[in-house]
Parts: sequence; structure tokens; C-alpha cells
Amino acid sequence: MNIIKTLAGITLAGALAVPAVAQDPTFFRIGTGGAGGTYFPIGGTIANGISSPPGSRACDEGGQCGVPGLIAIAQSTTASVFNNAAVQNGELEAGLAAADVTRSMYLGEGKFDGKPHPKLRVVANLFPEDLHLVMPKGASINDLSDLEGKRVGIAQAGSGTQVAVLQMLEAWGVTRDNMEEAELNNSQSAERLADGQIDAYFYAAGWPVSAMVQLSSTKGMSLHSFTDEDLAKINEIIPAYIPSEIPGGVYEGVDEAVKTPAVSALLNVSSDLSEELVYGITKALWNENTRRLLDNGHAKGKQITPDTALDGILALGVPLHAGAEKFYREAGLLE
Repeated sequence: MNIIKTLAGITLAGALAVPAVAQDPTFFRIGTGGAGGTYFPIGGTIANGISSPPGSRACDEGGQCGVPGLIAIAQSTTASVFNNAAVQNGELEAGLAAADVTRSMYLGEGKFDGKPHPKLRVVANLFPEDLHLVMPKGASINDLSDLEGKRVGIAQAGSGTQVAVLQMLEAWGVTRDNMEEAELNNSQSAERLADGQIDAYFYAAGWPVSAMVQLSSTKGMSLHSFTDEDLAKINEIIPAYIPSEIPGGVYEGVDEAVKTPAVSALLNVSSDLSEELVYGITKALWNENTRRLLDNGHAKGKQITPDTALDGILALGVPLHAGAEKFYREAGLLE
């Protein structure tokens, strides 16, 4: 698949193929999420790790250790649904997305009934995204049914969080018809909660979430801890959401562990990308240089490891990209 792009006055031919001439850069766009969440900083770290712009010093000489000629760019988006659709349509080369949304979009199930996204391919499972149900300091609910009639942030349209949250709420009898929903990103939600304009909001992300760190250290906040029974109910509704826990002390004033559902965050690409390119990207993702970047970046970076890269992927129903599969077989991670 050949794409011709113009960026900074330079015409690039065959942008999705590994360039044959070292001076011709390959631009690689990674869709992430809002700046106040987890996808954006993690996507930026991955972009840094897999990049090696033309003219860079060699890896063994202290230079970047990514794919030669590759310039990866993390782009802020509305997250999972947007990213997967953009990858399918060729508007992004890669995107971070929740596992449940990726499966539904690939197969054309649920909200995406009859609209499959057959080009979606997985590169790696990255980290668990814990669902945060945030409320003002001192506030609490018994279960999700208590949100009926409330002003609730349900995350952005185009986000995997919103798709999952609406399914969960409906199981407790709460819908758009009997609550006052607000479609906001994480930073906007935190600001509205602090100002008293909403009563609660949902956001699925790897902790700690920067906007919540700020909220907890200023106005304060509380997090809803789900019962084991409610977690089992959610897992039955959305199998990709499994019981998890946000440790106490992650956020100021939230001293006890919080039980909550979590879903895996994936790095996805298009089947249109060449096997050679995706093999190089996967190899760069798991090299020692990227390991150092992940360990020294966002707290969730430490949980992104090759040992967990295939967790849940084979049962997901969405194929690995051939280039990623080739790497994992060579590395002995896949039989």
C-alpha cells in the first residue's frame, strides 16, 4: 500500500514501507487518548522507543534504538473507538485501544453490529486499564443504580470507556433517559467535578491518572469500590472486564484499596502495514532501550513487558499482525 504525504515541505513516497533510502523518513502516527489520561504518555514513550530518525547515531553508539528511518508521533485523540476506526481507515498507522472495544469492532458485534473492522491487528497487550468511578470527597454510593437522576460523566464519545460504561449502567437500570450524562474527557470531567457541575464520572486508565492526582491533591475525591458480586456481574456482561484493584495511596486521600473492573490496553495496527515494518516495530518495542524508557516514564510503563505481551490475545479473536507474530515466534514467546 503506497501513500504519498507532504510534511514540512518534504514529499514522502511509500510511507508505510520501510524506506530503502536512509534519508527518506517514515512517519508513523500512533493514536492515544486525552492528555490527562494514560494512553497519551504511554503512547509518547512507545513512539520514542520505536523511532530512529534519519541521521541518528547508531544504537550501539548511544543513539536511538528504534526502526531505522522511522519517526513515530503520538497523537492525542478520543481514544479506543476513534483509534481503531482510524487504523481501519488508514488515517493512523497505529492506535492504543481497549481489548473489549477492539474485539467488538473487529467482529462487528454489539454497538458495532454489522460494521466489522477486518483490518485491525494486534501488536501487543500493554497494561490493565482500571475503571475509576470518581466522586467528590466524602461521597459514596451502594451500587451503580444510585447514579439514576445524577449528573454523570460517561467519558468521551469515541472512547472505549463510554461504550463499556453505558453497558454497565444499563444492567443497573441507569440509561441516558434517567441520568444527566456528560460526554467529557478525563481532564474536563475532573474540572467539572471539582466545580460541582457533575456528581460523578467514569474513566478507564492505568493508574495513576494525572488529572486525578491533581484533583485528589486539591479538591479531594473518592473512588467507588465495587463489591465482588458486582464485579462478577460486570465480567458476565463484558467478559474483557476482569476484577482488579487500585492500591491504596495511589491518590491522596484514597487510603484503602479500591476494587474495580479493568480491561487490557492493546497496541493495534492495520493489516495493510508490511510484515517487515511491524516486525521491526515489535522488536524495537521490546529492546533494552525502550525498556529503560518505559521504566522511567509513566508508572504503568513498568507493567508493559514481553512476558505479558500476549496475555489474553489468542483468546481475544483478533489476529496478531504477521510481523508481530514473527517476532514472538523468534523470541520463543509463541509456539
